Amino acid sequence: MKKINLFASASIIALGFASCKQESKTAEVTFDRYESYVDSVSNVSVADAKANWQAIESDYNARTAEAEAEIAALEDKTAAQERVDRSKAKYAELKARLEAESMAAQADGMAPVTGDRKQVLSAAYFKAGKIGEKMDFSWVNKDNILTVYNDFYNEFDKNKDSYSREDFDYIKAMYEALDSRKNTVEKEGLSSKDNAKIAELKLKFAPKFKWERMGAKADENAEAKE
Repeated sequence: MKKINLFASASIIALGFASCKQESKTAEVTFDRYESYVDSVSNVSVADAKANWQAIESDYNARTAEAEAEIAALEDKTAAQERVDRSKAKYAELKARLEAESMAAQADGMAPVTGDRKQVLSAAYFKAGKIGEKMDFSWVNKDNILTVYNDFYNEFDKNKDSYSREDFDYIKAMYEALDSRKNTVEKEGLSSKDNAKIAELKLKFAPKFKWERMGAKADENAEAKE
């Protein structure tokens, strides 16, 4: 009888291990698919993303819910949560770019910033070829992000009087994409000292940007009336 009980117990344990392995494998597949989907969406052109945004958003929400359900079922959630959070941050960067460009294009009937002007601005703020049309900030990390924010603020402060309202809208889009990247970098070991300095720069930048953009809008409205 003891042998039978031992055999039964061993069988139950073995089945338990097999079940855990299967659940882990299923979760891994879900996370792989989620990462691949966000990567593929992030790599499409802005024009294509805009044209298919409703479908993209619906699919993204469904895949996010699936990934979060898998996380909830795991005993050790840390690694899985980090993977999903990284993909969420990447998607947020794309969404911020699209929303900013749409706002810029629709603002009081003004035309969006041309491709050449975008290149000039992105090169001035981040050096030529750094972010590209897709505003790729993957090169920003915990070691250089403070310098990136500092250079951004100094560039804006130096040239703020020369910008058109369309320029301000594109600068805002770049800034928001950088902020989205910061959310990821914070989880990768950004020091509290650097984070505090970045917060100071953001506090200085926000009201100054708002004021200067309002001034540019007022100037353009005045010119339109003449």
